[in-house]
Amino acid sequence: MTRPIEAVVFDMDGVLLDSEPIWRGVEVEVFGRVGVELSEEDLIRTMGVRIADVVRLWHERQPWNDPPIDDVTDEIVERVATKIEREASLNEGTIEAIDRLRAHGLPLALASSSPMRLIEAVLRMGGLDDRFDVVLTGEDEEHGKPAPDVYLSAARALGVPAERCLAIEDSINGVRAAKAAGMVAIAVPPPETRGGDIGGADLILDSLADLDDRVWEATGTEPAPRVRR
Repeated sequence: MTRPIEAVVFDMDGVLLDSEPIWRGVEVEVFGRVGVELSEEDLIRTMGVRIADVVRLWHERQPWNDPPIDDVTDEIVERVATKIEREASLNEGTIEAIDRLRAHGLPLALASSSPMRLIEAVLRMGGLDDRFDVVLTGEDEEHGKPAPDVYLSAARALGVPAERCLAIEDSINGVRAAKAAGMVAIAVPPPETRGGDIGGADLILDSLADLDDRVWEATGTEPAPRVRR
């Protein structure tokens, strides 16, 4: 039986723009200064996780005395935001994919682990301010991804049952969060994590340029927007 989809929830980093290399470069530099050496595997493992949670994780495993962990978190966020504003651009097919979904009458949410400071920078950079009905940061939730909190909040804000939402993610942690919320999950992973199970994603795409009407049959779903009064 075909599953009706009444709304779509997008992750941001790695989905709308290729910001993950920016995050990884800044994290290596900032953590390196406090004596925490991170491998590529370490960086991939924490993709999609709130940066405050990442900083706490590495402080617990490789403690440093100074600067305070909140200062480290703030420095990483500000450096990433500055690089996004100066250097980043939207991924190929982002605008087209968003507009294609909106043409079906589906409300859209953005549910990111990033702080609102970064979300607003990306929306401005990409000219996306008017394309999402709901914009949420995982920083406002009790638990970050891979917990489902931000996805459940997005569904509530959209007024749509979570099981009738389609989520678009790039990371294992993000896909796990969407699936834990009961959503259908499409993964658009970076090349370094392709070729395996991406957190139990229902469909894996190479890029948002592939997010066209073929995904409905591939995921056993169909767009079924509610009539809004």
